[in-house]
Amino acid sequence: MFYWFLKRVLVGPLLRLIFQPWIEGLENVPEKGPAILVSNHLSFSDSFFLPLMVPRRITFLAKSDYFTGRGFKGRLTAGFFKGVGQLPVDRGGGRASGATLRTGLRVLRRGDLLGIYPEGTRSPDGRLYRGKTGVARMALEAKVPVIPVAMIGTFELQPPGQVVPRLRRPGVRIGKSMDFSRYEGLEGDRFILRSVTDEIMYALMRLSGQEYVDRYASTVKRELAESRKAGGKAGAPTAEDETGSPGR
Repeated sequence: MFYWFLKRVLVGPLLRLIFQPWIEGLENVPEKGPAILVSNHLSFSDSFFLPLMVPRRITFLAKSDYFTGRGFKGRLTAGFFKGVGQLPVDRGGGRASGATLRTGLRVLRRGDLLGIYPEGTRSPDGRLYRGKTGVARMALEAKVPVIPVAMIGTFELQPPGQVVPRLRRPGVRIGKSMDFSRYEGLEGDRFILRSVTDEIMYALMRLSGQEYVDRYASTVKRELAESRKAGGKAGAPTAEDETGSPGR
């Protein structure tokens, strides 16, 4: 109930009035039945505008940090994510990855829409980064379609570190459903999982128009943080950052 109250009464109308978001391809979202919405991740505001623009409820897998924050802002964030029914996941890998998979499958088996950011974290610079294969495993195990979603303009609206959003008009561009039933029974093959994930990332690249970087965003973020600590020039792309494309 809190989800719909925020969307239709409290937050949704205000966001529509101030930012006037637009959407393309809404007809590609099924009116019922399970599906995975996979989106690029440019901004904290993505998790507001995507659910706002899609009529059906979307359950996101959100990093566990959002549920354990301290201080006023931390408690407010945790209360919001819990209140709207989003699910905490541990991004540590290993057993945590298995728990994330089971959580996602539970949502899909209820017949709901599951929202995933395959990059695993927000882009540090507005480019599209390598996807993690968990989304492919969920799609193959649950036997559900994957729907690519490109968030447009949210990086300019609220880039990392920007607390108060700028006045920009964001958009949501939804692509056609992707069917991976040809790989049924191969969800344990890591090469298949990488191939499926790269195909999804290529669709996101085409939809969003972003430059693709064949590296994990979390690795680049860590390197940038280390560079800042060492007094280096932060944000300068390396040769490795500039290479790679989906499907390689």
